Amino acid sequence: MSLGGGIFLIVVGAILAFAINVTPTWIDLQLVGYILMGAGVVITVIGIVLITRKRTSRVTRSSTIDPRTGEQIDSTRRDDRG
Repeated sequence: MSLGGGIFLIVVGAILAFAINVTPTWIDLQLVGYILMGAGVVITVIGIVLITRKRTSRVTRSSTIDPRTGEQIDSTRRDDRG
């Protein structure tokens, strides 16, 4: 969601900064466009960092011997966190 929201803010900011030629007296649309583009870049970078962060996992291996047959039993358990 943050990645799409950041891209949306960049697009809206670029439209306000470069494509609209209306100049209302009470607001500077070009400055608002630059602010939205900056916020969109920050949100997009945060979204990419959250997507690519390293996930931690723990692998537990155990080896036991079956008392009835005398066979060695190996088991592996993986605990994913993230």
